[in-house]
Amino acid sequence: MANDTPPPSNDRTLPVPVNDEAASHSPGAGSAHGAGTSDQRSEVPWYRRRWVLVVVVLIIALFLLHHFTKGPTQAAGGRNQQGNATITVGQSRTGDIGIYVNALGTVTPTYTVTVYSQITGRVMEVHYKEGQMVRKGEALIEIDPRPSEATLKQAEGSLQHDQGLLAQARMDLQRYKDAYAKNAIAKQQLDDQEQTVVQYEGTVKADEGTVAYDRVQLEYCHIVSPIAGRVGLRLVDPGNTVFAGSSSTLIVITQLQPITVVFNVSEDDLPRVQEQLNGNNKLAVDIYDRANEHHLEGGTLTSLDNQVDTTTGTVRFRADFANKDVALFPNQFVNARLLVQMLKSVTLVPTPAIQHNGTSDFVYVVKPDNSVAVQTVTSLTTNETDTAVKGLDPNVKIATSGFDRLENGAKVTVRTPGQGKPAAQAQAPGATQAPGQTQASDQAQTPAQTQAPSDAAAPPAKKAKRNSSGTSQQ
Repeated sequence: MANDTPPPSNDRTLPVPVNDEAASHSPGAGSAHGAGTSDQRSEVPWYRRRWVLVVVVLIIALFLLHHFTKGPTQAAGGRNQQGNATITVGQSRTGDIGIYVNALGTVTPTYTVTVYSQITGRVMEVHYKEGQMVRKGEALIEIDPRPSEATLKQAEGSLQHDQGLLAQARMDLQRYKDAYAKNAIAKQQLDDQEQTVVQYEGTVKADEGTVAYDRVQLEYCHIVSPIAGRVGLRLVDPGNTVFAGSSSTLIVITQLQPITVVFNVSEDDLPRVQEQLNGNNKLAVDIYDRANEHHLEGGTLTSLDNQVDTTTGTVRFRADFANKDVALFPNQFVNARLLVQMLKSVTLVPTPAIQHNGTSDFVYVVKPDNSVAVQTVTSLTTNETDTAVKGLDPNVKIATSGFDRLENGAKVTVRTPGQGKPAAQAQAPGATQAPGQTQASDQAQTPAQTQAPSDAAAPPAKKAKRNSSGTSQQ
């Protein structure tokens, strides 16, 4: 019987792959699954995009920072284009310098006289002019003398009368003595007459005192200068009546030659000054004006106060001055410089060369190979130009400017004051100059360039000096 079942076939039915595009067009669930797969492949996480943006910004920032803050390019051989530090130098030397004490002072007259009226009367004449220099005993003001003259005459009359009575009493006393010697009178009469003479002698003395007083009152009518000095502004005019015992000032006289200055010195400087005074040394004092720029007068220290002012911690000193040119004026504010001691044969260096690091002073010593070395020194005293130091030998070159780039062992280029920019810095860094190039360049200058003034040719006094704040000072 024939079998209707077909024989097995060797061909296997393989699944047909479905591509994404076909799947995307298939309906139903297959379509949804295909769309989800495509979104997962195309979407990038948000944090990855932010990190990419941060990295890009950092790269740009680093590039700009490197571009604008990079140092000067180095030429062949690795040398910096700025080259060596440019400095000016000074030299230490041996000399003398004084130790001074600076203080603020006030010009104080030796004598100041305020004249008042000692009698009552009318002013008749004023003999002085305002601001006039007067001598001692010179007439200044005349007050009406007539009342005083009349009083004096009256006192002289009383004196003359009593002198006559005294002379008569003495004659009677002599007669009584002669009579008593002959036993003509009693002893009582002689004793009475002796006492009468004593009474008249007392009366005469009283009259003499009255006359002397009236003469003094008459002298008060003629006011004269008690000292030599300068009178102030006129305070009374002729015709005015002045009164004895009144507080109204008639004239003020101030002595100008000599004159003194009183200044305050710190108690810390007192031992050094006393040491010099105990050795009978005369200390010189120089007086400068309020701005401490112009020297006015020189004198000597004469005395000091007997106690320290507890509020200021200072002691008052007084110095005398001849004041021949009347450069010192009463109550003028001045600066005093007291020379305490003179240092002999010490090492002096320019004051700008002294540098400070907070604990000690030091200088930059310039070596023969144009390098600098730090040298620690001890400052003894200083003034506007020189400083006395210990720890440094004389005739040593030291730097006086250009300290910004200096350090121990640094190479330097020495510039003479008033000189222009050094040739080593004027040339372009790293560029080599052919022989004769400088001469050719100089010859190629136009006449206008040759005549134009430069900083290097200008006088040092007219160059602009730049201070630490950057402002230019002529």
